[in-house]
Amino acid sequence: MVRLFFVGRIWKISKATLLQIIETSLKLEIMKKANLLIFLLLPLFCLAQSFQLKGKITNEKSPLQWADVSILNLEGKIMDGITSKQDGTFEINLKKGTYKIEIGLLGFTDYEKEFTIEKDTDLGIIILKESATNLGEVVVQSKKKTIEQKTDRLIYNLENNVTTTGSDALSAINTAPGVVVKNDAITILGKGTSRVMIDGRMIELAGEELNNFLKSISAADIKNIEIISNPPAKYEADGFGGLINIIMKKGVRDSWKNSTTFSYEQNKFGISTLRNNFFYNKNKFRFSASVNGKTGYKNADEVLEMYFPDGLSKMSSSTKVKNENLSGKLALDYDLSERTTIGFQYLNDRNNPDFKSDIRIDNYNTQNQLENVTLNNSFTDKGSRNQTYNAHLITKLDSLKRKLSFDVDYFNYSSKFDRSFVANNYTPDMNFIDVNQSGRNVSNQDIDNSSFKADMEHPLQALNLSYGAKISFTNSISDVLYYNTISGNPELDPNQSNRFKYTENNQAIYINADKKWNEKWNFQMGLRLENTQTNGFSETLNQETVNDYLKLFPTFYASYKKNENNSFSLNYGKRINRPRFDLLNPFRIYINSNSYSEGNPFLIPSFSDNFEFAHSYKEILRTSVFVNVVTNGYGVLFTSNPETNTQIVTRENYFKNLNYGIGESYSASFAEWWSSENSLYILGAKTEFIKNINATPSNSLQVDFSTNNTFILGKTTKLQIDFSYSSPFKSGLYEIGYASSFDIGFKQDLFNKTMQIAFLANDIFNTSYLKDFTSVVNGVKQVYSQNESNRFVRLSVVYNFGNKKINVKERDFGNQDEKKRTGN
Repeated sequence: MVRLFFVGRIWKISKATLLQIIETSLKLEIMKKANLLIFLLLPLFCLAQSFQLKGKITNEKSPLQWADVSILNLEGKIMDGITSKQDGTFEINLKKGTYKIEIGLLGFTDYEKEFTIEKDTDLGIIILKESATNLGEVVVQSKKKTIEQKTDRLIYNLENNVTTTGSDALSAINTAPGVVVKNDAITILGKGTSRVMIDGRMIELAGEELNNFLKSISAADIKNIEIISNPPAKYEADGFGGLINIIMKKGVRDSWKNSTTFSYEQNKFGISTLRNNFFYNKNKFRFSASVNGKTGYKNADEVLEMYFPDGLSKMSSSTKVKNENLSGKLALDYDLSERTTIGFQYLNDRNNPDFKSDIRIDNYNTQNQLENVTLNNSFTDKGSRNQTYNAHLITKLDSLKRKLSFDVDYFNYSSKFDRSFVANNYTPDMNFIDVNQSGRNVSNQDIDNSSFKADMEHPLQALNLSYGAKISFTNSISDVLYYNTISGNPELDPNQSNRFKYTENNQAIYINADKKWNEKWNFQMGLRLENTQTNGFSETLNQETVNDYLKLFPTFYASYKKNENNSFSLNYGKRINRPRFDLLNPFRIYINSNSYSEGNPFLIPSFSDNFEFAHSYKEILRTSVFVNVVTNGYGVLFTSNPETNTQIVTRENYFKNLNYGIGESYSASFAEWWSSENSLYILGAKTEFIKNINATPSNSLQVDFSTNNTFILGKTTKLQIDFSYSSPFKSGLYEIGYASSFDIGFKQDLFNKTMQIAFLANDIFNTSYLKDFTSVVNGVKQVYSQNESNRFVRLSVVYNFGNKKINVKERDFGNQDEKKRTGN
């Protein structure tokens, strides 16, 4: 028996009972401590379920710093991210599972790999290959696909096309699949006239002015061309024909290069071009500069036949146009930190296309007998210049690829037009009768456009989000002065003189989301809201026209990858087509003594709804079926006045249209030495006139075919043979004749590819010009043809030199270690 003193009392218990109590107490104490230990060690057990993934990123020779490393799950969601250190290494902690790693760095081909992590894993040395399309490369490492299909665009790479050597941006666009340049219009087949961007920034020009600007840009400066038939919400909704986005080359890291091109083009006359392009890229600084000069002449022939009730009036014109152009570009970017870059671009283009025209008008009676002749001789002093400024800031907010960018743009275009002419009447035997008209037209135009844009790329776990806003302000002033010079002394005619002011302000916001649902499905949706105010005022006519409208533009894309060989896509977008400034000027401008042109201040925008379904087989055979519905369509009307035998060129909202078609493109490699890009489009339309213009609509199918074939004759020699054909067709008010072109190009690389010599014979059979452009309005048939020196031969010599790998300093941003501790 044992005695215990406990809580003020003496307890008597047996030894067995005491031992049992002690044993029970010890067990309880051990359990408490064990539970406490488990509680304390639980976070360590949880942490132990996370494993380290590491690796080292290099090129062929040295480590690469600031490469973006992203970890994604198999659904494409970004789970984590980091940038590589100075020695190229990276470390990320991940839970057990299967992931995909993506590594990207400017100037290098993206790296992707799928992996499973069950323990600490070292991916070892990951070597990034320098991009073969960068201008700094002298040796092409790999041949890139000529055409790449993306969800919302087609990417056309120029490097395989021989005919673009020594040419300009306009010629390069004309070689892109499904794109046609004709009669001062750039058109995506089945869509309509397209707008053009450079590096995602809109060019505020159209028609002849846009074409002249594109001719000042060297094709050698272009990395690729994006054909965006149904643009996402990020881009302006203006333009039925979608967008052509020219992506310029940036140059390779830590290198400099200079490229000089001289070309001589012979048509009826001759044109010489000299271009020089310089790229410098070192440490935090990237700089490029180019200058282009062109001089010479080209020939333009026009024929217009107007069948009036009292007989035929036939105009024939031969014009010698001076090609005199000087343009330049400066661009620089500077890295303020590893995440933030600022930059500036400046483009300047000057044209002086003076021309002398000899116009003959033959007037016949109903028996087709020549009654009289009018000879109109004129000389035009024409000039234009435009300047483009851009300042931008791009900052990566974190390692999950959130990116914010700001753009400030200013564009100025000015032109002058001074035309003196004398039109004399003659008998059929060419005896002088009298002076029909003698005068001088002087006109000037000045356009200013300022815009401010902010864009945010915001990846989320559920989807990738982007949103932004843009405001733009446009001011245009144009004036026309007409002097009657029949008496020998210029007399101002106030009835034919005018001043027109136009302002357009636009405010837009957008949101766009895309989601990779799984390995097969991808979706993208967007909304763009645009608010527009316009004001046009003719001082001479004392006429003001004001518009104010708010419109919503939705877009939708869906893509389905059935297997490795087959993928499908469907897209929809709504677009607007705003009238150009010059089309709104109500004033009358005489083209010649029996032809004048006038604008319409009451033109209002047209709208289109665009649908497209596409299929790609092995990325070599692409099929697209498309439909677009145009409402309140406007366009040029070539009308006439039978009483005065006068042609009138005006603009009206006069039709609605249903356009449809199917397009096939086929990329083939028939042999290692023969690659071919081919396209076939069949287009149709149904047109209804919504205004009484005393004409009947008619439509027919159009067939457009092209084939571009590149033959490798040796390691340094390429031959290219291209052919295109567009069948005659009817479209609404107009009937258009056929057009075709047969071109042969040859390129020889010399001195380890530091020099290239290229030869091009363009439109050998002189059949690519606009012909038989026919309309019937007010019972008067008009047939027009125009040939602007499309047949020519060109010889180009390109010389490249530079340093592919210059010495660089370590790019340390000072407080980098402290930044890493914060996770930024």
